[in-house]
Amino acid sequence: MFFRTNQFQYNAKPDRPDPVYAKKLQEVLGGQWGEISVMMTYLFQGWNCRAPAKYRDMILDIGTEEIAHVEMLATMIARLLETSPVEAQEEAAKNSAVGAILGGSRLEDVLVSGMNPQHAIVSGLGATPTDSVGYPWNARYTIASGNLLADFRFNVTAESQGRLQVCRLYEMTDDPGVRDMLSFLIARDTMHQNQWLAAIAELEADGLEATPVPQSFPQDLEKSEVAYQFWNCSDGTDSKAGRWAKGPTPDGKGEFQYLEHPQPLGETVEELAAGDPLLHGTPKRPMPPAAS
Repeated sequence: MFFRTNQFQYNAKPDRPDPVYAKKLQEVLGGQWGEISVMMTYLFQGWNCRAPAKYRDMILDIGTEEIAHVEMLATMIARLLETSPVEAQEEAAKNSAVGAILGGSRLEDVLVSGMNPQHAIVSGLGATPTDSVGYPWNARYTIASGNLLADFRFNVTAESQGRLQVCRLYEMTDDPGVRDMLSFLIARDTMHQNQWLAAIAELEADGLEATPVPQSFPQDLEKSEVAYQFWNCSDGTDSKAGRWAKGPTPDGKGEFQYLEHPQPLGETVEELAAGDPLLHGTPKRPMPPAAS
């Protein structure tokens, strides 16, 4: 079960309202790499975990922390929406050319055109579980496969993409209060990237999983002759210079082989057979007049 405390994990108060920036901040709340995504990902990974208890406890600790990040961002967005836009927008609206681009010469026009209208119409000046263009968050953004090495690698990607986006948003505002909160989230993403990398190393050291994932599938059942080949599928050979094209493979089980001119191994492509006529797909031959 969960308990909540009536205190934020960290500050979530802007120095001034900014409804246009509130729209941008929605990306790291309800976007593909936002806090809702990592929160749900980690919680389901933890709830589904069948590995030793230390892994389950660690995953759920991070997932629970992410709930706090969702709370902070949702509150920050609501506070950014509280009153009129910032002075920079007001000055922009006074310029007829800039005002026309933004949506009009009146301050109200600029506000309405620049902000997410659903923040007013749908949520009454509150945050929504959507990204910066209003696309609803969905569970397809989450991964909880039951294989911890596969999942932890995804988690490193999620924290990397999330930190990247928060850093970009940091550069898009000069509000000290917003930057203060974002600096905290950036720091926590630094920790979580390192935490997942440490968890990957521990999982491998414990002998529970290894590359290639899944370790439990017998490699003698795969087509071993192509398992470590790099296929050069373009003109030129620049890709040959990389570590991925020569030397021992990271799993320690083979040597990379660079194929400069790889050849297809399959059969010649032929037309598919005719489909079921009851499904009314396009036929291979013209239909008789009586059928039209």
